[in-house]
Amino acid sequence: MVKKEKYKLMVTRREAFEIDDEPDHSMMIVEMEGEPIEYQVGVAGEFVSRRSVTVHDRVRGWGLMEGYVMAHFQHGTAYSRFKGSRDGLNKITEGTWTTYRGTGKLTGTQGAGRFKLVPAEKQGEFILHIEGEYEAA
Repeated sequence: MVKKEKYKLMVTRREAFEIDDEPDHSMMIVEMEGEPIEYQVGVAGEFVSRRSVTVHDRVRGWGLMEGYVMAHFQHGTAYSRFKGSRDGLNKITEGTWTTYRGTGKLTGTQGAGRFKLVPAEKQGEFILHIEGEYEAA
């Protein structure tokens, strides 16, 4: 199945650590929760919640990030891993995602695709665009 979704994400926790090897180099751990903006109900039923935990390595706003997402639905949970990089000029992060585990009706689900994360109007909020394909077991 083709997956094309959009979520509003909000930062719920953020911790930054300065590295001191060059100006404006930091590592951050960021937790976000989200809700769907555009989403189709699938085999696991209605959306319940979404949480991600990400590690960012940035120099002057540019850098790599990777993390995990737990997407909970009425009849199962999908666990995915993602990697990307942030363009410090336009503050857009793009990368790839892969589903590695599912529970309930999502047991055995495999999926992969691309994402784009753009800042929303409000500080600490972002819009996540997801595209890809997945196969339910």
